[in-house]
Amino acid sequence: MKLNDTSRRDFLVNSLKAGLVVSAGMSAAGTILQSCSVMKSSKSPGRFTTGFKQEALPYTYTALETAIDATTMEIHYSRHAASYATNLQDAAKNEAVDMNKPLEDVLSKISKYSSKMRNNGGGHYNHEMFWKCMGPRVGGKPSGKLLTAIEETFNSFDSFKTQFGDAGKNRFGSGWAWLVIDNNKKLHIGSTPNQDNPLMDVSEIKGFPLLGMDVWEHAYYLRYQNKRPDYITNWWNVVNWEYVQSRYDSAV
Repeated sequence: MKLNDTSRRDFLVNSLKAGLVVSAGMSAAGTILQSCSVMKSSKSPGRFTTGFKQEALPYTYTALETAIDATTMEIHYSRHAASYATNLQDAAKNEAVDMNKPLEDVLSKISKYSSKMRNNGGGHYNHEMFWKCMGPRVGGKPSGKLLTAIEETFNSFDSFKTQFGDAGKNRFGSGWAWLVIDNNKKLHIGSTPNQDNPLMDVSEIKGFPLLGMDVWEHAYYLRYQNKRPDYITNWWNVVNWEYVQSRYDSAV
């Protein structure tokens, strides 16, 4: 590609990297559907509540190179996700939200708040979970009760991956794909637009999120351009099933 090429890829690189500011507390090595509207909402179990501030990334920007390049990770974490946290805190101050309480309390009744709270509260929650759903030297498949539940619900682990991948591929525009558990301890796959998530009272799919995949273009465009399916295929190589398992265990 020539340096003067005005393609969308270079536009994203140049515009997103402009003014890039890496969090001061982070070292160079780093630190961290189908519609299911009949389901009831489900708040997070106690150990999986979310605060209003961005946590340190639990690995380096280069750690997920088998699926996501370092530049994308750096821009995604230190620009996109950081802005959600900043804007969320601003919205919370303006709307008299107690930031000492879990963010989940706000998400469960998000229809009562502003669009700024919805977009940034969802964006912050989704990304704080997303980073932990991934890791270096992971991938493969889950084990134990989670694997059994997946196989019983979706017929096989490969069938689950296909259905989950389809939820991401078929999400029009920007959004997320989810694996959730509902109040009846049943698993469901679905997707949400923009920065919505299954904890929100406005979401078509409701439940406690176990696994979330970001399918916004900024999550994959620098390496994959418009080939979202290729991103999804490689993304399975960095799924941290131990973390997903721990979320499942807390909900059953």
